[in-house]
Amino acid sequence: MNSNRFEPVKVGVIGMGNFGRLHALTLAGLAESELVAVVARRQASLDTFNEDMPGVPGWLDLDAAIAESGAEAWVIASSTSSHIANVSSVLKAGKAALLEKPISDNLKDAEAIAELVNDDSTNLMLGHILLFSSEFRQLMNEVEQRGPVQFISSVRHRPNATLDLYPGETPFHLLMTHDLYAVLALVNRAEPKRFCAQVRRTVKGEIDLALAQLQWEEGIIASLEASFMTTPGMTGDGFDRMEVFGEEWMSRLLPNPRPIEVWDERALWPMALEIRADPTGPSGMLAEELRCFCRVVRGIEAVPLGATYADAIQVQRWIDRLENAVQDA
Repeated sequence: MNSNRFEPVKVGVIGMGNFGRLHALTLAGLAESELVAVVARRQASLDTFNEDMPGVPGWLDLDAAIAESGAEAWVIASSTSSHIANVSSVLKAGKAALLEKPISDNLKDAEAIAELVNDDSTNLMLGHILLFSSEFRQLMNEVEQRGPVQFISSVRHRPNATLDLYPGETPFHLLMTHDLYAVLALVNRAEPKRFCAQVRRTVKGEIDLALAQLQWEEGIIASLEASFMTTPGMTGDGFDRMEVFGEEWMSRLLPNPRPIEVWDERALWPMALEIRADPTGPSGMLAEELRCFCRVVRGIEAVPLGATYADAIQVQRWIDRLENAVQDA
């Protein structure tokens, strides 16, 4: 089989929230995939999606969708609390899954599905679009050419309204997890020896700021901050920054917002992230992630560094260690 051409993978999407819709619209436009099913909790969500993509079958029952749709693989973009149940159903049915991060909101449940995952993780790939952004892929090339990193600084901030949209979530799980996966890739899965963390709480006791520091035997240090603290005037996707230092070299990434701005009543960043889900021509990091997933399903490519089940468990353990190390500021 030509590695550049293969039979499109029949894919279904579980979860019709904002990101699930982006997955579905992107899959519909890729030559590597055929969108054959969407699953939602509410009929209204299926009806709304059908207005944009008429003809794509929808289900409210996942088991029925798995049995009737003909999907070979599933993208799971439902709420974190439903991840374990949904991915278990998909894997038990012998299908491949792309699971949005994190696996679960707790380490115990994340580890419980280990027996369902292939040793090489070929039936379970974790969705981390940052790993597929053009900037980060170039950064990984720079590390390979220039030598190992010595210091990593990551910043990820989102609007304070995020606390209302995702009650009970913390910056560790909702935001910092992205950067921890990037750090894991940059240090080639090396395990830190030291974890430090601090949080700030609102008057309601909710965590709106998380600070973390990881240190490795080789002297590498990673400093991360994540918050729900930007004002309503900031774009809904906030802003991100990463700086990486090696020996006699450094790099700075400003991946969000993307460098296109529009002004009317207020400033807008229409491409805050590198995602264009237009089904007539999807592009950007989500499209690249889904293309990679299709190649994994077809056995053409291995699950990449940072996206295996073992990688996800390693990062989930890091978050667990950081939360245990928290000292309220």
